[in-house]
Amino acid sequence: MTDDLLDGPGEAVGRVLGTADATPLTFWTAVSPDSYLQLDDVVVTRRELPDREPVTIAGVVTQVRARHEGAQFDSDVFAIADGTLPAQVQEAAEVTTTRVDPELYVPPTPGAAVYRAEGDARARALHFDRMERRIPMGMGRDGVPVYLNADFLDGSRGAHVSISGISGVATKTSFATFLLYSVFRSGVLGGDAVNAKALIFNVKGEDLLFLDHPNARLDDPTRAAYAKLGLDAGAFPDVRVYAPPRVGDSSGTPDVSSRLTGVDSFYWTLSEFCADRLLPYVFADADDERQQYTMVVHSVAAHLARYAQPADGGVSLDGTRLGSYADLVDHIVEQLNDDETRGDWAGSAVGLGTVNAFARRLIGSKKDLGRLIRGDLATRRPHSINTAESAQVTVVDLHNLPDRAQRFVVGVTLKSEFERKEKAGTAKPLLFVVLDELNKYAPREGSSPIKEVLLDIAERGRSLGVILVGAQQTASEVERRIVTNSAIRVVGRLDPAEASRPEYGFLPPAQRQRALLAKPGTMFVNQPDIPVPLCLEFPFPAWATRVSEAGRPPSQTLRSITQSADPFAVVGSGSSDDDIPF
Repeated sequence: MTDDLLDGPGEAVGRVLGTADATPLTFWTAVSPDSYLQLDDVVVTRRELPDREPVTIAGVVTQVRARHEGAQFDSDVFAIADGTLPAQVQEAAEVTTTRVDPELYVPPTPGAAVYRAEGDARARALHFDRMERRIPMGMGRDGVPVYLNADFLDGSRGAHVSISGISGVATKTSFATFLLYSVFRSGVLGGDAVNAKALIFNVKGEDLLFLDHPNARLDDPTRAAYAKLGLDAGAFPDVRVYAPPRVGDSSGTPDVSSRLTGVDSFYWTLSEFCADRLLPYVFADADDERQQYTMVVHSVAAHLARYAQPADGGVSLDGTRLGSYADLVDHIVEQLNDDETRGDWAGSAVGLGTVNAFARRLIGSKKDLGRLIRGDLATRRPHSINTAESAQVTVVDLHNLPDRAQRFVVGVTLKSEFERKEKAGTAKPLLFVVLDELNKYAPREGSSPIKEVLLDIAERGRSLGVILVGAQQTASEVERRIVTNSAIRVVGRLDPAEASRPEYGFLPPAQRQRALLAKPGTMFVNQPDIPVPLCLEFPFPAWATRVSEAGRPPSQTLRSITQSADPFAVVGSGSSDDDIPF
């Protein structure tokens, strides 16, 4: 048989144990004295049947033990070591079945030879031979590539990735970017790779601002590791970085310190804020939805959309020109405090206490959102985050923003991107969204505009080609439907309390224990094709992960959107000659 799992197996490593129950799904093998088995090794054995073809059973080692046979008491170990008590050391390995061929579920026969699966036998045991499109994820414990089935990532049969682990140790973001690099560079998307996009939110430091810079620490062994995975070691070739404007900077200069070229500032004009009804995203905490003033939020947003008119970079409301977010907030509060206009803005059925609660919250947002919602910058100046018109990888830097502003940017950006994909009505080109701290934006309890957008992506994004790659320290604190809709689940180093939660029930007991010890770069990946999560190590990033690693920048980063735009539209509102910067 050409598809026999025993075609070309590796060395014989032991025999099926006869002192422990063997079932079709799990069995133990005694390890030969001159061999060894470690966790994650792939093995294969055969069961002979009367009047039928043999059944080949393959699996992954999920536990290994060693014991003295002949010892009765714990203290016997000293006598055995001294040679005064005869005993034999015996190792045994638990094997969890991954594939049965043909699918006749019978237990292996005690005493049957067990082989280490290598080459094609290993690929068949792990179902790699059934993957029409394989994405290299890293190396297994045996130093051989491990693959992800692209059908469960790009929406063909499933979508979305959930990555969990301790912050700073689990390397969640590093694995997410490596997975993107592999998707874009492995050829698995074919011709669609050219148009596929990625949207990455950078929430910690400026580490993700150098994806297009080669890593100066890249060495020959790392290049060889990439080559073994079928990848060229290098930086992302097409990256655009967006950052918020600096506080108090009337020219809208991007607020970054380590990268000086190839960065554009993003913001929303007052007119866009009103017309697109973005006010609810100012109140983006899950706790906000429990408050009565959310009725006022939507009423005020509708009023702004109906009556606010563009006016020289700002907006005109009730005959008053408003040139900044602070002016807009003050005007709204003034209208809500006026007995004659309050009903027009908030509705007649809302009490004064509810209105005041809304006003207090709105006033508190002036400091956080003033630099993002502008009336003093040119409307013609490119300032929108739009992946369709950006590079293949778009990085949105949030690390200098306070929490409320971060929520606003994430919510509004995801809303606009998802609506754009909805209008397009097609799944291609694909859009990969990488979002860390998912438990902050889509917590298990409560509701918020951002959570609703993320739920929409998790439940309908597959059909629209929007793939969520979410990372979080604690999957137990993320909305269940988002985790449930993730076809691929990845775990790095875990906190002991978190590892005991039911969200990690897909991990065998030994892997749960190992997740407490996992070193950076080690991940456990669960995918629908394979019944056992695979342990892998992904190579050191070939792109710079901090400014100290950054090699020579690519030529295209020397010019950003604003540097190549109409100079008359860069600074100021463009309403008079005084605004021209020369």
